[in-house]
Amino acid sequence: MSAPESNHRDTDVTQFVADLDGGVFMQKLGRAISEVAGGVVDNNDKGAIDIRLNFKRIGQSYQVNIGHTLKYTVPTLRGKIMEEDTTETPMHVNTGGRVSIFPENQHQLLTRNGEPETHREDKD
Repeated sequence: MSAPESNHRDTDVTQFVADLDGGVFMQKLGRAISEVAGGVVDNNDKGAIDIRLNFKRIGQSYQVNIGHTLKYTVPTLRGKIMEEDTTETPMHVNTGGRVSIFPENQHQLLTRNGEPETHREDKD
């Protein structure tokens, strides 16, 4: 007899990062990696890249607004250059916590009276 299967499903991190800011975040990260690495090699000093993700629920929906901040420090000959960029991307929280840009299924949008559905009832 095996243990019951969990409803928890991990987010596809590669796709998640690719979806942030419509793919622009990944381009910014690639650029930051190149600039920091180049500055470290050219100036024999330490560099850094920080990524911060802030999650906020959108109303009473099954969506979150994800604020993503990319902050990096490039060493230079006489100091350092710092850059910070923050943007936001709305995403869906699917069954089991899996986060994606598109919902994995379509829930009931309206009640029988034509009012917006504010909470989902799982019916099997």
